[in-house]
Amino acid sequence: MARKGKIKSRRKVKGKDKSGGKRESARMISPDSPGELFINRELSWLEFNERVLREGRSDTLPLLERLKFLAIVSSNLDEFLMIRVAGLRQQVEAGVTRPDIAGMSPAQQLEAIHRRIRRMVSDRTAAIREVLAELDRHDFRLRPVSQASEQQRRFLSRHFAEEILPVLTPLAVNRLERFPHLPGSSLNVGAVLENLEGKCDGNGSGNPAAPEGEGPPEPRLGVVPVPDCLPRFVRLPGESSLEAVLLEDLICENLPRLFPGHSVAASAIFRITRDADVVIDDDEVSDLLDSVEQAVRERRRRAVIRLELSARPDARLRKWLLEWCEITDQLVLEIDGMLGASALMKLATIPGFDSLKYEDWPPQEPVDLLAEEDIWDALQDHDVMISMPYESFDPVVRLLQAAAADPGVLAIKQTLYRTDGGSPIVAALARAAESGKQVTVLVELKARFDEANNVEWARRLEDAGCHVIYGVAGLKTHAKALLIVRREGSRIRRYLHLSTGNYNSKTARLYSDIGYMTSDPEMASDAAAFFNLLTGYSQPVEWKRFAISPKGIRRRFEELIQREVDASTPDQPGLIMAKMNSLQDEQMCLALYCASQAGVRVLLNVRGICCLRPGVRGVSENIEVVSIVDRFLEHARVFYFGNGGHEEVYLSSADWMTRNLDKRLELLFPVIDVNLQKRAVEYLQTCFDDNVKASRLAADGSWRRKGGRGKRIRAQEALYSRVLEAHKVAAQSEMQFRPLKRPE
Repeated sequence: MARKGKIKSRRKVKGKDKSGGKRESARMISPDSPGELFINRELSWLEFNERVLREGRSDTLPLLERLKFLAIVSSNLDEFLMIRVAGLRQQVEAGVTRPDIAGMSPAQQLEAIHRRIRRMVSDRTAAIREVLAELDRHDFRLRPVSQASEQQRRFLSRHFAEEILPVLTPLAVNRLERFPHLPGSSLNVGAVLENLEGKCDGNGSGNPAAPEGEGPPEPRLGVVPVPDCLPRFVRLPGESSLEAVLLEDLICENLPRLFPGHSVAASAIFRITRDADVVIDDDEVSDLLDSVEQAVRERRRRAVIRLELSARPDARLRKWLLEWCEITDQLVLEIDGMLGASALMKLATIPGFDSLKYEDWPPQEPVDLLAEEDIWDALQDHDVMISMPYESFDPVVRLLQAAAADPGVLAIKQTLYRTDGGSPIVAALARAAESGKQVTVLVELKARFDEANNVEWARRLEDAGCHVIYGVAGLKTHAKALLIVRREGSRIRRYLHLSTGNYNSKTARLYSDIGYMTSDPEMASDAAAFFNLLTGYSQPVEWKRFAISPKGIRRRFEELIQREVDASTPDQPGLIMAKMNSLQDEQMCLALYCASQAGVRVLLNVRGICCLRPGVRGVSENIEVVSIVDRFLEHARVFYFGNGGHEEVYLSSADWMTRNLDKRLELLFPVIDVNLQKRAVEYLQTCFDDNVKASRLAADGSWRRKGGRGKRIRAQEALYSRVLEAHKVAAQSEMQFRPLKRPE
């Protein structure tokens, strides 16, 4: 489809490049070749998952860490299929043919995705097999039931009878008037059953042999759902460190006990993935809480978009499953290995076996809070920046707990997008409300796959007396903000915490994020206006420090990029450094192309999706894109603009994706403290210096290890070491200046 307009610089560029020649004028890109400028979003995401898979295949990682990455590859793929592939399939069925920014129609995307996924699943399965073989040499064994010793088989038989059999529900499919519903993402064992002559058919009625002259009776089908409530890995007794079998394998071994009167002619393990792309139209519902609960239930019955089968299944069973699922061969994956491999995360995180895991990096007290005894005094004195997970999330929890207990605190306002089970954040908010404080919490019920949890927290907070807001109609609230209003003598002071990540104590140990705490009056004023925007009809005329999506953050970034273009000269080219999870928005890509054409150097650290093509001659030669996949999930959004020497640094909850810029409530805020600005720039630069875990994006859309000669720099390791060094310096300083006591 022809695209409107052509890519060109926003201003005429004069002067010479560093080689002394005239700088080439902006290249005109043919509107008939959008693929030359953009990478398809879905294929870019699959390349990200490939980088995760590469970690799982790397022999430089401890074995259980490799197993973690392989489990993450599996869970990532499940979600991708349930949402992105399901959405494309809906478009194809609706007859949509409009191409994306890379020029691919929904049908073309689906075809390319399925080819890529087949290869990825094959590589993942082989990698799991390799890691398990290596673990076997360390007395860490996941073995087939058939390889168990006689003693172990006796144990398994007894364990099955006592602990598993009472929970199972074998289904004789042919005898049921309507086939029972099987939920998505759950394992099942399918069996082809043949009657034993003259014996019970398993449902209480005799089934004698077929009359003479007639053929044998038709085989019957049985299905045994594998209960999610039972442990997936059944540990075996023995002297080895760990030996286990898979629950589904044990069920397969005992199928004759589940269908007495039948012989099991064939069996296979299967798993279905269902469409989970449920749209919640909150403009049309009166009770969003009930609507979200209904949407969660609806996911369980939506169309099947993938069928996974154990390798070489019986043809009769395979044919029946395809007919029942109403899918074609394109959506079937036969796997010569473990299905539902995301469960390997439980095996990889089993206590002990430290030699097979990463060395522990316990989070440290934030450098800005060292030797600070009172959080209120500290924030009155200076702003605080917390680099998680290298620095601890605990001060945020302590701030909220202190606010809940402090009689001077009058009000607390907070957004919650994803929080953890048994959340100390939720508990503190509830205590604050119960003590009579004004507590307002926006709980985003539409946080995908966390809807059920968020409904639970919302009801708990309401019961405690909090004012609970379920988001703004038509928009997800993705901003991360906490505002505390405190009376101090004759004045009111406001304290603020903002973050690039969620209020979740668990993910704060696993995700790389940045939090910012301040009592700056202008920042606090903007935060108060933001919460008024969420809860009322307030429309601020002008923000002092913040930019707010929808629309506001896009405008601010476009202005900042254009300012960099205007300030850039051949002698002093501009510089943009940006770190985010994903870059998909077409207009942001075009703005960066224009900046590159104007001579601005653009350094992008993008963890996942990147639709921009760097290194395209005449368009993006000044753009470099790198991605880091390491032990922590890169999640921070940090943005730097050189501004002709007057540097500015921003943090945000928003990625450069259309959904974040136009369809969500997001926050962009500046780092106003000069020392913290410097630290944020060092943080960014460290990410770009990584030559161990970083990959670089090429113009053809491929990713290659960055590598490089010289000093080995692993960004996450360097950032943690920097925090440890700051603690060491602070401890030495405290010892040096500690006053000596007079001898008694």
